[in-house]
Amino acid sequence: MLNCIHNICQSKKLKKTILLILLLFAFSFHQLYAQPIDEHATVETKSLYAFLQLSLQKGILFGHQDDLAYGYNWQYKKGKSDIKSVIGSYPAVYGFEISGIELDAEHDIDGVPFVKTQKLIQQAYERGGIITISWHLHNPLTGKTAWDAAPGTVASVLPGGKNNSLYNSWLDKVARFFNTLKGKSGEYIPIIFRPFHELNGNWFWWGRVHCSPDEMKQLYQYTVHYLMDVANVHHLLYAYNTDKFHGLEEYAERYPGNTFVDIVGFDIYQQNNKDDEFIKNCRTMLAALDTFALENHKIPALTEFGYNTIPNEHWWTNTFLPAVKDARIAYALAWRNAGVKHDGSKEYYVPFKGEASAPDFLQMTKSGMFLFQNQLTFSKVYQLFSHK
Repeated sequence: MLNCIHNICQSKKLKKTILLILLLFAFSFHQLYAQPIDEHATVETKSLYAFLQLSLQKGILFGHQDDLAYGYNWQYKKGKSDIKSVIGSYPAVYGFEISGIELDAEHDIDGVPFVKTQKLIQQAYERGGIITISWHLHNPLTGKTAWDAAPGTVASVLPGGKNNSLYNSWLDKVARFFNTLKGKSGEYIPIIFRPFHELNGNWFWWGRVHCSPDEMKQLYQYTVHYLMDVANVHHLLYAYNTDKFHGLEEYAERYPGNTFVDIVGFDIYQQNNKDDEFIKNCRTMLAALDTFALENHKIPALTEFGYNTIPNEHWWTNTFLPAVKDARIAYALAWRNAGVKHDGSKEYYVPFKGEASAPDFLQMTKSGMFLFQNQLTFSKVYQLFSHK
């Protein structure tokens, strides 16, 4: 009898402890991450936002730019993927580009037709894949590419500037394209949109030396406001990302504010053979990003990364894995596999079947740190909430 009473008491204590832990978790979860910045975000977008938060505890979602459109020496082959050819699964995150949409082009800056992009996004979404879109928008002042960094361009598109109406028309075209992205039931497909990426670099017209911090903040805020409140696009999560940075002061210098950002990240590429330097830089910036994300209640991510042609066949386990092993990030997006270009140069950032680093990449996936498409489903990512 005494043993029975003791067991009941122990059971009640256990239940109370579990309940307390759950309440504390729920409280901290709510405090850190409430809702997307868009109060009218669609149910699916809210579900994606919640899933990205949960994924911080489960592993890093691995992504690849243009994974379904082309790869090393192939284009538009149904079901094909360089990552899938190596590990048997698609990536969890799919990157796409919309540069050219503002000029009514039929294809993006990398040659992918927008009708093809639309279909590939729908395919990825139906599998439960996560979509992120970048926009290397042309220079509205000169009409040339995003890399034509003419001074005064940012000021020209802000309210009162001579190109403000032109920029509004570009945003209208972006909004129309986003609104064509729908699932089988007619619902809008959630998109992680990252405008003005690498904004602390100097190579784009919105870069650091081409506009003031205040002008950059205004441009980012204006863009989000226009898409959300004027164009009524409500299936976007907005990502702010820099290039390499030296400390939180630089990272935050052009940050538009918490009411305009859902996800924070940065881009980093290894451009030499100094593996130790890459590991050190990546770790330092990931730690700083984590601090910034926690302080501002945002979801952290590695928005672009890579080492072109992966010259070290053990780069994945000896360099990249150590660089991110302690990171708290929702996803990491590797850049594209453009293959052999017209000038004979090569561009690829993930292995393909037969590539020298493919066995090492497969070994890295066995670490348990990364999540791929085979670990996601539509219900896990987009149906965490009910329409009711």
